[in-house]
Amino acid sequence: MELLWVRHGEPERIAPGTGVRANPSLTARGAEQAQRLAAWLSFEAIDAIVCSPLLRAVDTAAPIAESCGVNVEVVDGLIEYDSNSDHYIPMEELRLNKDDRWQAMVDGRWDAFGADLPDVFRARIDETVTELIERFPGQRVVAVCHGGVINVALGSVLGVEKPLWFEPGYTSLSRMIASRTGIRSVASLNELAHLEATRERR
Repeated sequence: MELLWVRHGEPERIAPGTGVRANPSLTARGAEQAQRLAAWLSFEAIDAIVCSPLLRAVDTAAPIAESCGVNVEVVDGLIEYDSNSDHYIPMEELRLNKDDRWQAMVDGRWDAFGADLPDVFRARIDETVTELIERFPGQRVVAVCHGGVINVALGSVLGVEKPLWFEPGYTSLSRMIASRTGIRSVASLNELAHLEATRERR
C-alpha cells in the first residue's frame, strides 16, 4: 500500500493558561493550504482517508475528502503526543524564540510539558501504522495528522532514533510504501509542490 502522510494546515495559536485542552482549528491561511492540497490530490486515485480526531487535522481532511470523493475516518491512534496540553504554540515560533519547550521537544523530554513520553508515543504510532497496513492492502491512503506523528512514523522506517528529526511543512505530503510482510520504505519527504506551484510561502 501507499500511505500519504499529511500534516495539518496552519492552526490557530492558543496561549498557555487556558486550563482546558487546546484543540485549535485552522487559520484562514491554513484553510487555504488545505484547499490547495485537496485540489492537488484530486489528480490521484485515493482509496481512503484517515485522520487524527483533533480539529486541525479534521479541518484539513474535509476538503480532501470532498475533492477526492472519499469519506474521512477518524483514527484515535493518529493523535499528537501533546494532545492534552492547554496551549498550542507553533513549533516555528518556539524555535525562533528559543523557548525551553522547543529544546525539550527536540531532546525527547516531553514529560516536561505533560506529553506522552517518546517510547510510549512511538509504540502507539507503530501499532497504528501496522493496523492501517493490514486494513488497506494495495490501496492508496491519505493519513492527515501531525508533525510528531509523521516524524515517528517515517523515522521508524529510516532508523532515526530521535523522535523529532525534521519539520514537516503545513499540509506537506510524505509518502510511505508498505506491505503486510513488514517491508516499508519512504518514497518522498515533505512535498510542498501544491503550495509552491501557487507561490504559497512555506
